Amino acid sequence: MHRHLLSLLVVTTAACSWAQPIALDPYPLATSDETTVPAEIGEVLVPENRADTESRMIPVRFVRLASRAEAPAAPVVYLAGGPGGSGTATAETRRIELFEALREHADVILLDQRGTGLSERLPYCSSSVELPPDEALTRDRWVELHRRGLDECLGFWEAEGIDIRGYTTWESAADVEAVRQALGVERVSLLGISYGTHLALAVLKRFPESVDRAALVSVEGPDDTAKLPSRTDAYLARLQAAIDADSASAARYPDIRGMIAGVLDAVEADPPRVTVRQRDGTSFERTLGRFDLQQTTGWMISDPDRAASILAAYEAASAGDYTFFSYFPAQRVGFAAMATAMDLASGISAERADRIARERETALLGDALNAPMPHLAGSVDGLTLPESFRQPTTSDRPVLIVSGTLDGRTYPEAAAEVASALPNSTTVTVENAGHNLFFDHPDVVGLIVDFASGAAVPTQTLVAPLPTFSDR
Repeated sequence: MHRHLLSLLVVTTAACSWAQPIALDPYPLATSDETTVPAEIGEVLVPENRADTESRMIPVRFVRLASRAEAPAAPVVYLAGGPGGSGTATAETRRIELFEALREHADVILLDQRGTGLSERLPYCSSSVELPPDEALTRDRWVELHRRGLDECLGFWEAEGIDIRGYTTWESAADVEAVRQALGVERVSLLGISYGTHLALAVLKRFPESVDRAALVSVEGPDDTAKLPSRTDAYLARLQAAIDADSASAARYPDIRGMIAGVLDAVEADPPRVTVRQRDGTSFERTLGRFDLQQTTGWMISDPDRAASILAAYEAASAGDYTFFSYFPAQRVGFAAMATAMDLASGISAERADRIARERETALLGDALNAPMPHLAGSVDGLTLPESFRQPTTSDRPVLIVSGTLDGRTYPEAAAEVASALPNSTTVTVENAGHNLFFDHPDVVGLIVDFASGAAVPTQTLVAPLPTFSDR
């Protein structure tokens, strides 16, 4: 345990429905401008696996930024994305500006979800399963090797004393409730981005009376862990439309789908060999396959600036230069424990799995966007949550849903689906904005702050500046 936490009054929350408010210790929170903000840190102990009566207890830690308001609104609990992102570390990014604005109306609780950040990040597992250097991996071969590696990593985590079956979004939802109880407040508001919205929807479903309101940015619905390939194709069409709106960009990229397809076909016909240089100065050789490029592309299309980089990489690859793609391949199979468990636990409905299997046959990126889902779905006995978890979340609480039209990770269609089950929801669509859209338009932060303070925010469309793709 961190030394500065030793003086905390720790609250243990298991099956009980009560908890005494905890004492918070001073904590200097590092920010993006290399300064610190006075804050407070707290901890609750929760069962690692609430289904196991003999489960070990684990810490869930958070940092509180106290409100400046005389009569603050319900505390805002920030739920980071990933899964695996650290809420406290987010203060070291520009999002501290959002948190400081929220403090004018409410306490801000930066939560490190179980297994992340200050809440004892789980160890990464690098298995002994090597990715063959002379083989261009197909999807099926990738799945085979990663299932072998995952089996090995399950043993590694067990030897470390970790019950991986406790790392589910449903358990994390109960952790949020434990934090609410420990704060001694009747309700909290939720602010989630990406996977954080997936968690927020689970909190709304499991503890509806504990939530005042929820702001969901870049929404991932209960059955949206594995994204639909057809929606990635629709995103690429929107990206092309944005390119076509700028003459210089359009001249450079008149047909991004054709360019990407051409490179993927060329790689499949004649797989290139690249040298992968690692951070420790060592290097290894790998043969690139179609699935490698599809995965890399999926990682790079979250925001317009990243999309511009991957388009430039395909432009270079069209001329035989695969340097950009040499930065990403791994030498052996490895897994981040919390992120892997959370995704596998959320699972996929049979209907959605069938749809993805059909769509990946013709979709440009196949189903590579969200590996290891659905690729490793069902591979850990006792981990997958029941079908009821993946059913739409319904709630009468006020919900604000914000999405960007150039978000290549979570799509506006998914946001509309989530909103359709929430009768007291409003939607803000930001044209030309990406996945991390808080600062893509100057009004986004203000709308979120207004909403958290209790104000009504109407459904509306904002238009962010058109990105350019001709200068990369």
